[in-house]
Amino acid sequence: MNRLEAIQAANEDVRILSVESPEFLRYGRVIRIDTEQMCRLVKENAIFPEEGHRYVTAFDAIDSCPAAEEYNNIITGQMDEQWGLCWGHNQKLNALEWHTCNEFNIGVTDLILLLAKRCEVEEGNRLDSAKVAAFYLPEGVMIEVYSDTLHFAPISLDAEGFACVVGLQRGTNEPVDQELKKDPYLRARNKWLIAHNDNQALLDKGAMPGIYGVNIEIRPIN
Repeated sequence: MNRLEAIQAANEDVRILSVESPEFLRYGRVIRIDTEQMCRLVKENAIFPEEGHRYVTAFDAIDSCPAAEEYNNIITGQMDEQWGLCWGHNQKLNALEWHTCNEFNIGVTDLILLLAKRCEVEEGNRLDSAKVAAFYLPEGVMIEVYSDTLHFAPISLDAEGFACVVGLQRGTNEPVDQELKKDPYLRARNKWLIAHNDNQALLDKGAMPGIYGVNIEIRPIN
């Protein structure tokens, strides 16, 4: 039994597909490129939190490495991309966010992504969690997630946690000017977010509710 089959067997109540499946093409695409350098640098430099997850917009070990320059030239049309990192522990949907630019992800570990489409968001920024799809991203694989795809923190497959490289246009997810802010769903620069109605921790931090239905949870396999 491979890793995808194992996670499917442990989560029979959730349909989990591979990013290599045709269904993923609605949300993004797989990029065939060497990711060894970034994955190695993350593994050598990232210290995992004991609980919860962290995100930095530009992770020092990878943001200026030769691979970052190569990716900027090859896949972003020479845009100034920031290469950040999301890593730690997470098992639930909890929220969804979106940007006005596409996002590039590299699975430094095997992980699960929970995704939805902006066209499925109802009036009032409400979304039925039944519209959310689960995809398996194997270690070492890079994907491009389209700007109209909602996403949030990846899901861990084992107790060691997950690590995911995050490439975005520089400045995305940095603090927003509160005096200029007009949209209550704007949580950071170029980042809009809706929280699951049951995620009290995020709501207490000022996030706007909107996702209803089951707060999807993926059970780890180790």
